Order: sequence, then structure tokens, then C-alpha cells
Amino acid sequence: MYPRSRTRTPMIAIPNIEPLLVPDESTDHITGPASAKVSIIEYGDFECPSCGQAHATMKTILKHSSHQVRFVFRHYPQVEAHSHAELAAEAADAAGAQGRFWPFYDVLFEHQRHLTEKHLRQYAQQIGLDLERYDYEMNDHVYLQRVHEHSKGGKQLGIRSMPAFYVNGTFTDVSFGLQHLEESVERARLVG
Repeated sequence: MYPRSRTRTPMIAIPNIEPLLVPDESTDHITGPASAKVSIIEYGDFECPSCGQAHATMKTILKHSSHQVRFVFRHYPQVEAHSHAELAAEAADAAGAQGRFWPFYDVLFEHQRHLTEKHLRQYAQQIGLDLERYDYEMNDHVYLQRVHEHSKGGKQLGIRSMPAFYVNGTFTDVSFGLQHLEESVERARLVG
């Protein structure tokens, strides 16, 4: 009798997601002190209505807890539903390269129904970007890879809906209301 051959179940590579839950100074858009008790990472889409509502909530949280909260925004454009979201993300990174990500972020959410290439350039001018540099970087899609890297990280985390928030590394479900984000931040502030 011959020994039975064993069939091995193929190993499935499970990505290490822990680094995705830590702000990365080299690739993330970060506001707030590194010493903050609370770290919030958002994966968002500039054209998503729910992300627009979350923007207002985040502004309130940051206004009332700015010294205790560090906020990270990462791109997760839903291109199949929002045709201008990816280009808006690229434009935001072009603004970030000129030190103006956060003003551009605000403008994009305030005007999220108007994110055509023409509108994005108007917003770039409005916040005082060097338009020659902006035009060059947008025409060459200099920041598209970074946008894709953010999206890839979101996919590794298993994000299914927008916006997606992680408070101190823990997923916070806001699908039934943004008060869950506020409550999660408050709990983290008390524990931290």
C-alpha cells in the first residue's frame, strides 16, 4: 500500500493591516498634534454625500477638541458611483504638495456637487495655489498613484461603505448616524 498523499490547502496571504491604522507622516494628510489622545483616520470620497455630512461633524469635533484629536484623511474615491471623486482626490494632493491640503479639503466638501476639472482649477486659484505647478501636476497625474495607494489600504481593511472611520485603530460604524463617531471620540478621550 502506498502512502496517502496529502493535499495541502493553499496558504492565503492575509495582509498585515496594523500599519494601516497608524498615521503615516510621509503619505497621510494629518492635522492635530502627534501627542493627541485620540487619533481618527477617515477613508473618504469628496463626491460622496455621506462624506460631506461627516465633514461637518469632523469640523465640530476638531473645533471642540483640537488639542486632543489628531485627524487623518485618506482617499477612497468610489469611481463607479462618483465620476469626479478620483480627480478631486488628485487635486487635493496637488494642493497638499503646496501646503494647502486642508483649505482645499474644506472647499471640496463645501462644493461637492461641482467637482469638474474646471471647478477644481477655480478652487485651486481661490485658495492661492501656484496654478502653473497645479496644472502641470494635474496634467501628468502626479498624485494618482498615492490616491490608488490610499484606496488599496482601504480595500485591505475591508471597507465597504463611505465614510469609514477608525478611532484609535478601532473601526467606528457610522452607517446608522454620525453620533457614533462623536461617542467613540468621547470614549477615547476619557480612556486616553
